[in-house]
Amino acid sequence: MRRAFTALAALNVLVILTQFFLAAAGAFTTVPNDESFDAHRTLGYVTFLLPVLMAVLAPPAGLPRRVTGMSALTAGLVTVQVLLAKVAEALGDDGGTTTAGPLLFGLHGLNGLAILAISGTILRQATTSSRAAERARQTS
Repeated sequence: MRRAFTALAALNVLVILTQFFLAAAGAFTTVPNDESFDAHRTLGYVTFLLPVLMAVLAPPAGLPRRVTGMSALTAGLVTVQVLLAKVAEALGDDGGTTTAGPLLFGLHGLNGLAILAISGTILRQATTSSRAAERARQTS
């Protein structure tokens, strides 16, 4: 069960890194803005499912509560991520006096970094825990 959790944690980190790639690709493309972030937007919803599944699998896998909590926190931050994007899109950047849209997209990027950092910590702890459990099994 720990191996499955560790695999999900690794997949989660890869998906988040892919999100950064897709966001950068969308920002520097000549495709119209509405279409340039479609792949990023679509994959973004998957980033919610993985940490929820991880939070459910962590306790039966015998992982520390901290890992369960961080997995749930990641799902919560992804929810904030979606809200930031939707509000920023609604406010827009019409060239007028409002700068709230671009500022919220900036927060969207910073929140994405927080999600990546927490996900990397989860992966590191899951890997360490899995290795320790494997060593304990071998010595028994």
